Amino acid sequence: MENLQIHIKIGAEFYLKDPDSTDLGKRIISESIELIEQLGFEAFTFKKLGLTIGSPESSIYRYFQSKQHLLIYLICWYWSWLEYKIVFGIHNIQSKKLKLETALNTLTQPIEVDHQFAHINEMALNKIVIAESTKVFHTKAIDEENEKGYFKVYKRLVQRISNIIIELNPKYRYPHMLVSTVIEGVHQQTYFAEHLPSLTDHSEEKNCITTFYHQLVFNAILK
Repeated sequence: MENLQIHIKIGAEFYLKDPDSTDLGKRIISESIELIEQLGFEAFTFKKLGLTIGSPESSIYRYFQSKQHLLIYLICWYWSWLEYKIVFGIHNIQSKKLKLETALNTLTQPIEVDHQFAHINEMALNKIVIAESTKVFHTKAIDEENEKGYFKVYKRLVQRISNIIIELNPKYRYPHMLVSTVIEGVHQQTYFAEHLPSLTDHSEEKNCITTFYHQLVFNAILK
């Protein structure tokens, strides 16, 4: 297993040149994650990124049209990575209930670095998704970008877990609403736990967010 090479392919609509195809491109991705997590997306610029990687700002524009496209790329990479984790995790599991439990664990448990992808800090990327993903969805161009397929990875992830719910309870009417609520809610509760703890019930209990969403999902679909 240690020798297994995993490659996550992101659609070409987000970039001008595939950053995964060159060492410079991988450095752009790696350092942009660290810089956005450190500075926040508003303060992040290609000029600052260029200074960090020791490359002209113009070289970054050969890969990405704008920092917005770079952010979308990063978030889509994250959704693709979560999907890969879920697919790998439920492989060969026959129990429908255990499949859903495994998928929920992947969505809700704290993120750890995945050494399969040496140039990606998944923990830092998770913090970016929590803090910055609304900047991808809540834009005036959302409908046009949706038509272009910008959110197909996220929708595919929601659909994949919705299918597991339907396998478990074919009569359940709201699988997509439930799954998207879990995904976005986990981000919100994680953020609240760190910054606004009075808005959540986070405690010293290990994985209480996971426990809460397991209860929420199974109470909804198996009541």
